[in-house]
Amino acid sequence: MGAGRWRRAGSALLRVTAVWAVSALTMLALAGVLPDFQLQSDNGDTITKTAFTAAWGAGAFGLLSALVWPVVVRALLVVPAFVLGALVFFLNGSLLILALRLIPDGRGTANPETAVVVAAVMSAVASAASTALAVRDDDAYRRRLSRLADRRRKRLPGTEGNGRSGPPGTVFIQLDGVGHDVLTRAAAGGLMPTVAGWLADPGGHRITPWRTDWSSQTGASQLALLHGTNHDVPAFRWYEKETGTVMVSSRPASALELQRRALARTHDGGLLSFDGASRGNLFSGGADQLALVLSMAGRRGKGRRSRAGYFAYFSDPANAVRTALSFVAEVGREIGQSTRSRLRKETPRIKRGGLYPFIRAFATVLERDVVVAAVIGDMFAGRTAVYADLVAYDEVAHHSGPYSRDADKVLARLDRSLALITKITEHTPRAYRIVLLSDHGQSLGETFAGRYGLTLKDLVRAGCGLPVPRRAQRTLSASEARDAVRIALHRPVQGTETEPASAASDPVVLASGNLGLISFPGIGGRASREEIDRRHPALLGTLANHPGIGFLLVRSERHGSVVLGAGGAEVPVAGLRDDEGPLTGFGPGAADAIRRTDTFPHVADVMVNSMYDPATDRVHAFEEQIGSHGGLGGPQSRPFLLWPRGMTDPLDVLAAEAKASRTEGPGAPVTAPHIGPVGAEAVHRVLRRWLREPSGPQVPLRPEGVAGLSHPDRPLPGARGEADPPAADTTPPDPGAGRVHPPRG
Repeated sequence: MGAGRWRRAGSALLRVTAVWAVSALTMLALAGVLPDFQLQSDNGDTITKTAFTAAWGAGAFGLLSALVWPVVVRALLVVPAFVLGALVFFLNGSLLILALRLIPDGRGTANPETAVVVAAVMSAVASAASTALAVRDDDAYRRRLSRLADRRRKRLPGTEGNGRSGPPGTVFIQLDGVGHDVLTRAAAGGLMPTVAGWLADPGGHRITPWRTDWSSQTGASQLALLHGTNHDVPAFRWYEKETGTVMVSSRPASALELQRRALARTHDGGLLSFDGASRGNLFSGGADQLALVLSMAGRRGKGRRSRAGYFAYFSDPANAVRTALSFVAEVGREIGQSTRSRLRKETPRIKRGGLYPFIRAFATVLERDVVVAAVIGDMFAGRTAVYADLVAYDEVAHHSGPYSRDADKVLARLDRSLALITKITEHTPRAYRIVLLSDHGQSLGETFAGRYGLTLKDLVRAGCGLPVPRRAQRTLSASEARDAVRIALHRPVQGTETEPASAASDPVVLASGNLGLISFPGIGGRASREEIDRRHPALLGTLANHPGIGFLLVRSERHGSVVLGAGGAEVPVAGLRDDEGPLTGFGPGAADAIRRTDTFPHVADVMVNSMYDPATDRVHAFEEQIGSHGGLGGPQSRPFLLWPRGMTDPLDVLAAEAKASRTEGPGAPVTAPHIGPVGAEAVHRVLRRWLREPSGPQVPLRPEGVAGLSHPDRPLPGARGEADPPAADTTPPDPGAGRVHPPRG
């Protein structure tokens, strides 16, 4: 304890000395440039004497700024803000003139106009130097954020001064893409000492895995976590035939539409609708306080409010310097790491050039700093519920691999952010419970294109007898598909003189990690297996028998929906069992996940899941990702939920709901002791229960509230052809209305 205190004191002394030296050098440089600023006697001085004069003047100016400036500002609080802003420069110049007069022998002189300029430059340089030296000092950063947030702190009812009373708030931190096994390994291995401390403390936190839906990606998981449902979200991107639209979860317009559909289905404002804040998420969760929320980015007014997180953060020059230096360092780090990977010929490996180093730096530095600062501000403001998404690990793991040294270093830096947030709770006006969770994991594996030399789209076109690139014709996959292509229409490869097929008849092939979706725009509704076989007799056999593909889901006119596998395997969805037939090795919960997705209105004509090797936990992504998620197979479907002891165990929450509801179906609470909660909708119900525990039930947003303007930041029914909102419910509020009921329909 004593050694740590002395070490911090020594570090602070070194920073003060360094800033003093930089300020003295700045004063010397300005004295050499500005004719009306002098640090020498009229007869001239030696260099040593001049340097001593500059050091004296810089020290006096710094001391006066630290001691006198706060008193002056406090005395001028009654002055209008715009007047005070104009006075700042003149007051700063006055302090400099006073500092110069304190120099022995009267060697420092400056006229008033020059003094204003010198004082402004020295203040800016000292601030930048101090911030740069404290870039890796989280204590200094925390103190600076505390001072900034204190200016707008909201005093809670019953709180006097710095006292803490009232129910605790809850902060949900989502570590995007961090699987259960990755987190526990990192904690046990010393990479994440903050998390390790939580788990080791008998009064700390508990952890459980949970099982995602078939679509193991942020769009589906976070929509359910924040809004209670991810019905009809079959993948990260999918094709909707009735509008000819490709929905992409990371596009603002698509995210807004998904949020609108969720609200229309649940008739509930969202997890954060009571005094909540949404930071860095795809969806708002019904929060009034928004920063970097994708679904709100495209909305007039609210979009500007969501982007305001950047402006609020960078309005502090210290934040700008800290983040800019870290951003540049991260770009250099990525270039060095990718170069090392190429030189060592590490596998699997993908290209990481172009703009990727800057994209990575945005995710691992800029987005992290802005979101963490916003969360800290929310805590100082005493908000009831905060949900924030940190995407750094997910971005790096996609390109470097989920178990790579690059990803491990990101986990270590994320742990520092968690430590900072934890330390902040000691100074907030209310107590806070920190819940850590993830939306999915990641599974490692060489890409489908890297392993077989062609993309899923190439393989589909080959199976349909459509033109494929010449490069694909020479690959292992092309040779396996060659017989199928001959059976089909013998269409030539691209580059020949034969007329290509009409674009209108071409299938739409989309990828979502190791999940592929094939849709036929020329076939109305969901195409049947029989119709596909009539039009493209080789396609389904080509796909099902490919070594890089695990299984297909397709609708049959005679047998209902079926799962197809290699060697002619065909299992009706109704009779599908885990770890049998085409699902062998995919683990518990796979069959139920497929059955649920099969009920979605926008499920693709053919759903394609890549192969999965249980011995190596490897899959083949249909995108350029060596760490992927989006389908079934391996750790991608096994995220985690970590909560403070004293909050109800998730399995107990869901078991109580199951007992109360006495129902089975898509909306019923689902659990499995060996894999934890099943589905993001079940986890949402747990999070809702935790929010109600300290303060009692909260009334969900009713349809009549949706139609009004009391919450204009939330998506409203009636957009994009949605049916009119239901009539107002005039029944009295249910005392247990805080419980989320199963979605209707």
